[in-house]
This record gives sequence, C-alpha cells and structure tokens, in this order.
Amino acid sequence: MPVTRVHIGAGAGFAGDRAGAALPVVQALAASGVPSFLIFETLAERTLALAQLDRQRDPQAGYSPSLVALLQPVLALCLQHNIRIVSNFGAANPQAAAQRIRAMATTAGFPQAKIAVVSGDDLSARLTTSELAARETDGTLLQGRDSVVAANAYLGAQPIGEALDAGAEIVVTGRVADPALVLGPLVHAFGWRWDDWDRLAAGTLVGHLLECGPQVSGGYFADPGFKDAADFTDIGYPIAEVSADGSAVITKPAGTGGVVSLRTVKEQMLYEIHDPAAYLTPDVVLDITQAEVEQAGPDRVAVRGARGHVRPATLKATVCFESGWFGEAEISYAGPNATARARLAIEIIHARMAQLQPGLVIRADIIGVVSSFGDSAGRDLAAATAESDDVRVRFAARHADAAPVQQLLAEVEALYVAGPAGGGGVRKHLVPQLASASCLIERDLAQPVMELLP
Repeated sequence: MPVTRVHIGAGAGFAGDRAGAALPVVQALAASGVPSFLIFETLAERTLALAQLDRQRDPQAGYSPSLVALLQPVLALCLQHNIRIVSNFGAANPQAAAQRIRAMATTAGFPQAKIAVVSGDDLSARLTTSELAARETDGTLLQGRDSVVAANAYLGAQPIGEALDAGAEIVVTGRVADPALVLGPLVHAFGWRWDDWDRLAAGTLVGHLLECGPQVSGGYFADPGFKDAADFTDIGYPIAEVSADGSAVITKPAGTGGVVSLRTVKEQMLYEIHDPAAYLTPDVVLDITQAEVEQAGPDRVAVRGARGHVRPATLKATVCFESGWFGEAEISYAGPNATARARLAIEIIHARMAQLQPGLVIRADIIGVVSSFGDSAGRDLAAATAESDDVRVRFAARHADAAPVQQLLAEVEALYVAGPAGGGGVRKHLVPQLASASCLIERDLAQPVMELLP
C-alpha cells in the first residue's frame, strides 16, 4: 500500500544544540502511527574543519563531538518504534561515527541495527589547493595557500535515499546539504523521481524549515513585545507532517514551549536564502516565490506551493584553511572611578604595543560601554560618556603569527602591577584561526558512496 504521509522530526539544528531536546519529538513520532524519521543537523563549515583537525590527531576521531549527548537519549526509543534516523554526525569521519553508534545501539539492546554510511564529500585527495583556488567563487582567498585543513563538497539526498531503500535504520553522513537530510527520507518514502523538480523542491523546502531545529518553533525569533514566544526552558523542536504531494504541516510536540506561527515559519523560510526564486541545492533549484503558508490550528502551519527547476550543473564546496592566530585578554576594574582606570589601561596597552608590535591592530572594549556598536578598533570609546563602578576591559587581536598576539596577552597580564589601581581577574587565551572560501566544482569530482555496515 503506497505511503501517503510521513512525519519527520528535528532533533538538533547545530552541533551545540540541547541534549535531550529530541525526546518529546520522538515520543510524538512514536505515537503518530505513520512512518517517521528523525534528523540531526550538526555540521557547520567551521565544525567540519575542526573535525578534520581532530581526525588528524586521532584516526578514530573526527565525527561530531555531540553525537553521544544528542543521540543517546532517544536511540533505543527510535529503534524500538522503527523511527529511522538520518544525521550528519559523521563530519570528517562518518565510518568512525557509524561504529560509535553501533556500539551505542548494542549497549541499548539492538546489536543488529542496520547502519549506513554516506561518504564521498571529502575533496582533499582529489583536488590540489591550486585547483580549488581556480574554482573559488569569493575572490582570491585560496591563492598561494598551503594550509588547507578541509575541502568538502555538499552532497545531495540521493545516497541517503538509497541507504533507506537498502533498509538502513540509521544513516550517517559527512557533508551533505542540510535539506538533504529530509529530502532523502521523503524520496524514499514516497518514491519520488529524482527529476520530479516540483516535488524535490517541496521536500527541500520542508528540509530547510527543519534544518535549524527550534528556529521554526520560536527559537532565534523571540523579541519581547514585538515577536513573542513562550517557555524557552522547554521549547518544542519541530515536526513536519508531509503528504505525498510535498505539502506539509509544520508543528511541534504538544505541551512543549515556543510557538509555530506564520511569522516563525516565514522567518525560517527566508533564513539564509540568497535568492527566493533560485535557492541552489545539489538536488534542485528551489523557488519559493509562489509558496503559501496558512495557519492550520494552534502551533500548526501548512506549507505548499514550492516550485523546482533543474538541479545546478555544479556542486558547492567549502574549503577551510589556517588563517593565523587570534588572542584575547580581559581584566576588571571596580569601585569609584573604575571607567577612568579602564581607559588608562587601554592607553597603556596601546602605547606599549605601539613600541613592541607596531603593526598589530588591537581592539579594546570596556564591556558595557559601546562594546556592541563600537568600531573594530575601539575608537568610539573616546566619545563615550557612560561611567560605571564595575567594568571589564577586553583586548583582542589577530595576526598571521602567534608571537605578536602573545605579546599583547603578556602586556595585559602585566597590568596587574604595571597598570592602573585595582586591576584583577585577568583571563587570556590564544587560538589558531580558520577561514573558509566557497568553490563550485564539477559533479564528477564528488562521487557519493553509500555502504551498509557489515
């Protein structure tokens, strides 16, 4: 009997999302009585680059560090109720992620769980840095680079669909387009063709609405008195009830906080969309200019009318590369005349560093005094009139080499005894920086591979 409706829930919208937030979603999916899927979206550009660095340090690492915290609370319940899981937990090491999930499933009493791995996004062995630079879309960031950390193509939904067709209960991917996590299950469930552009567009739109987790149910939306959403302590993560024609209702588990409304759905629909008439994905070019949204009940919004065009000839790839060093240091001043002492500390640091590292650009903030809207060099501090008896001064700088930034941090620490009265609570840290560039690559340079764990 053909499937006419499926439910897809979102368990996470980024790697640092709330552990345990997926549990009400899974409980609602289990009670729905229709084929159901759960997605976890945990992979941003910088997250993937950090995962590549982790894998270089340890060949068994490189998958999402949030895998256990996000998946463990719901894994057994999903397997028990045949709720199939699709995630990009794999990051730079999908095989290791799949093995970790197998161990978790075995501990939970499901040693025979069928787990599939989707790979093929890693371009580092296929393209040199100069070849990537020749395909760059954002200028000349990659020219002359020899410090590429990660180069990954955005794969589409087809290998996910193939994994589900093969019986996988859990699908682990590396870099795929975020909406593909949803589109793959929909194509599998409804048997859509990979050239049915309107249906692929409809599924991609559903994926786009779910990919950021609770943003569509009130997160990243609330602005008290203007855009209200209740109970962020227990915000409900979203569920899409999708019909075979691609139309959907966006909702959330009963009794959870947040809100699903026309405004939350419209905001998420436009979120990170560069062109509403031509949102490029690996599977389809999505056109939302004719899409319709309608309030279908409390915390229920119907979405329909997406249109699709032939998929792009190329794939997007993101290249992350080393980009010098970033350091920051903070010190506090309290009591009468604290703001004046903070200003003096800034004057001292600028004068000292002008002698020691004259080429280093330093930002200085007195936290709470033009720290949000001041210019990057902190020049607006001179015009600030706010005074406080409890302030914190923050210094920050970046440089291609670590030594100049380390010099700044040392000078801030020296303010303890060589600066204004009453300084305390110095904290400092120095970290390597990563930057990214986008490329367009030929499709045949990224060959997706789907395999079931034996």
